[in-house]
Amino acid sequence: MSDLQARFETAAQEAQELPSRPDNATMLKLYALYKQGTIGDVAGNQPNALDFIARAKYDSWAKLKGTTKEAAMQSYIELVESLQKSMS
Repeated sequence: MSDLQARFETAAQEAQELPSRPDNATMLKLYALYKQGTIGDVAGNQPNALDFIARAKYDSWAKLKGTTKEAAMQSYIELVESLQKSMS
């Protein structure tokens, strides 16, 4: 396992243990960066507009299309670190 992968997995665990829940926009960003870092570009059809949550998640992830897994992992790590600092 690479150093980046280990730091990413640690950040994913730390994101679950934040003292308070981030706002919805930040949650979507965390979700999208995590998916891009683990799976890569979004695939499949865009969910129905009436399924607000699924649609928001899909759209947030789709905005990262073309971002490398490594870049997404690094951005995820940095976002979690900034959340930890702002919440402490």
